[in-house]
Amino acid sequence: MGREPDDQAVERLLGERGQHLMRAAVALTGSRTDGEDLLQAALERLLQNWNRVDDPEGYLRRTLYNLAADGWRRRGRWRGRLAEFRSQARAERTGSDDVAVVDLRDTLVRLLQQLPPRQRAVVVLRYWEQRTEAETAELLGCTEGTVKSAASRGLRRLRELAGPAAGPASVPAPKRAELRTDLEVAGGRS
Repeated sequence: MGREPDDQAVERLLGERGQHLMRAAVALTGSRTDGEDLLQAALERLLQNWNRVDDPEGYLRRTLYNLAADGWRRRGRWRGRLAEFRSQARAERTGSDDVAVVDLRDTLVRLLQQLPPRQRAVVVLRYWEQRTEAETAELLGCTEGTVKSAASRGLRRLRELAGPAAGPASVPAPKRAELRTDLEVAGGRS
């Protein structure tokens, strides 16, 4: 017989990694409410398959990205709700965040919405969540070469989109290293 879900293990996982998982879900969906729905759906799948899962966090993350990609395919194009995300970002702002970081996060999420689903998932995993190429490839079920090329194309496209017309005037068009750093800051890493 398979093992039943351990409530303490699930609570521990969510207590330790829940905030990071939620940030990833919000980055993938573009809004807090859709991110919550995505994370809840991934948790349901984790609990349904608990007896077959060796690494609950890895399974949960992979399910998040796969469910998000399924949603993008169903909708045809990912349509962001910029105003909703801005209000959620302001509501979540803590004392350590300042207006520039919130504006940067808002700009980056808006730009991420314009990337194709695979590039968006790779950029979020590699630079927002700071995953290695190997971890990203494993989570997305592809090769490291695919991750490298999708990351390269995604960063190049983000730089193109972040030209002078994109975003607040205080956010200049970033260089490659600056864009990576901006994604890490927006992902909650300082």
